[in-house]
This record gives sequence, structure tokens and C-alpha cells, in this order.
Amino acid sequence: MISTGVATAGGNKVMGQSLIGVTRCPHCGIASPSLTCEWASNGPMRGSDASKGGSWWGAYKCTTCGDITTASGQYAGNHFGVFGLFPSPRRAHEDLPEPARTFLQQAYETLHAPDAAALMAGSAVDGMLKHHGYSNGSLYSRIDEALAANLLTQGMAKWAHSVRLEANRPRHADKEQPHVSPEEAKQSVEFAEALGNFLFVLTAKISRGIEAAKKASIFD
Repeated sequence: MISTGVATAGGNKVMGQSLIGVTRCPHCGIASPSLTCEWASNGPMRGSDASKGGSWWGAYKCTTCGDITTASGQYAGNHFGVFGLFPSPRRAHEDLPEPARTFLQQAYETLHAPDAAALMAGSAVDGMLKHHGYSNGSLYSRIDEALAANLLTQGMAKWAHSVRLEANRPRHADKEQPHVSPEEAKQSVEFAEALGNFLFVLTAKISRGIEAAKKASIFD
């Protein structure tokens, strides 16, 4: 359970200085992040109908990456119970096959360590391609094979070749800058996520939609 203490501002109770119970930063993925309050609403936030109860809100900064996560909660006497984080911690979709799903989850969780995140993103892409039977050669050569077989679009293949997905990618720039930058790692992880959505998540969603439509037609 995620919670925070109780502070005061202008005589009113507000959300406390630290979020407790967040397992990973939604932005950089570091474990047990230190999330400190940058702003807190002066009481519950309500809409035009003031008779309806509102939620307390706070904006919390990760001391590792500096990004902000907003939290909504309710006053519970000696603390605030938090029921919403925005953005929420990233989770690899359940429709992804193993081991690609585990690798992508590890990529999310290592964004604070760019080299590791890019490597895990590459491993996720590797797992996705192997699931479709592309096992031989370098990762980038197999991406080209998948393009030739129309498994990938030209845009997806072009995107793949523009991001870091292998630890020893043969680029001249790697000799000068062997480490992956935070932005490069982010792009690599976003590509792996998009590829998973393209190859597996969307396909599974369509299949479930077709099955649901068939079942619905039985009762028409």
C-alpha cells in the first residue's frame, strides 16, 4: 500500500513530504525511489459540484532522475492513503511471450542505468524475433529478414536501425562514446515496447475482439 504522512500548510492538512511504498520510480525505474513533495493541494480538489468529495493531490520528485510523479489520495486520520500514481509504474504487457516480456520489464526497471536498459531492450527484441522464427545472424540482420518477410514495416525497421539494441553494435561513434546515453536508452526501450505492441499485443486484442463478436452474434 502506498501512503504518505500528514503535513500542514496554511492551517490545512496536506499530503506529506515523502511517498512510502512505491516500489519503482515510474520514470527511471530505480527500486525503492526517494520521492519528495514539490507541491501539495491545500485540501481536496473538487469540481463544479462542491457537494461531491474530492481527492488530495501532491507532486513528488524522484531524487534520482528528477522527474515528477503526481499522487492522489484520501485523508485517513494519521496518514494519506494513495490510490493513484500518474504516470503509474510501467509493466510489460501480459500478451508478450516469454522471455521477451521479462526482458522488457527489466528494461523498464533499469532505465536509470542506460547501458543495462538498452541491453535488456535488445534482448526483448531478440526474444520477439525468435518467437517468430528469426534466430540466426545478428539482431539487425534478423530485423532486415523480418522486413523482407513483411513481418515488420519499413518504418519499424528504420526505427530499429536508429536505436541501440546491441552492446557491441559496430558503429564508429561507439569507439568515441561506448556507453549508451539516457536518451538512447529511452529510445531503445520505447522501440522494444512498440515492437511488442505491434507484433503481439495488437494481434491478441484483435483476436479477442473477433471471438467476442462471434459470441455476441450467437445471441442476436
